[in-house]
Amino acid sequence: MNEIIKQLSNRHSIREFTGESVSDEDLNLILKTAQRCPTSVNGQQISIVYTRDKEKLKKISELCANQEHIKNCDVFFMFVIDYNRISHALDSIGQEQMIQKSAEGIIVGSVDAGIMLSSLQTAAESLGYATTAIGAVRLSPDEFIKLLDLPKNTYPLVGSTLGVPTQSAKNAPLKPRIPLESFAFEDKYDDEKAKKGIFEYEKMLKDFRQANGMDYKTSYNLDMARFYTKSYTRDVQKTFEKQGFIFEDSDK
Repeated sequence: MNEIIKQLSNRHSIREFTGESVSDEDLNLILKTAQRCPTSVNGQQISIVYTRDKEKLKKISELCANQEHIKNCDVFFMFVIDYNRISHALDSIGQEQMIQKSAEGIIVGSVDAGIMLSSLQTAAESLGYATTAIGAVRLSPDEFIKLLDLPKNTYPLVGSTLGVPTQSAKNAPLKPRIPLESFAFEDKYDDEKAKKGIFEYEKMLKDFRQANGMDYKTSYNLDMARFYTKSYTRDVQKTFEKQGFIFEDSDK
């Protein structure tokens, strides 16, 4: 099997670290590799703010619902939607930036941040390190803006840990995924296959958890109900608006 496909096929989030440091050389290589990922219209509207400061890692852990593994990682990355940098370019030619005042601006930034997150994690894991994406940064966006000194027209979208994994964490079993036919559709979406696949996955995940001593965990359906029956990041819209992301007439 191709080494890249092998790596991606075996990837999983790791939350146990040895405490060893990521070398400066590797960190620089990981950042440079992430920077090569595609961005919409070559706008490069994503910035990364990273830290290995132990006090900041502890604070980030607290802001992310006290996730213990965050303060135990070696480096934390924040992926920031960044229209501040582009505004300087437009100001220099007397143009007013409007992209942050549209839904498209948020969509573009979110897509590009996701692509960069994946690129960074793939690069890191190819060097033997471990990562976990952290969506919980959106639980406390105002606090992160202060902590990282983010200017207007930016938004802290998603984070990632980085560290040296323990052997037991590296060897942890892979969670199953929904059946391929309910995930990838040829020519058109098939709701019957989607529905069938999600019920099959309910059983697959239950069997996986039982086989790996995770009986204490709830079902997939209940997992999703815990998050998707409410707005669990209530400050997101307000903070977007405070940062300058206020939708205006799209014809302007």
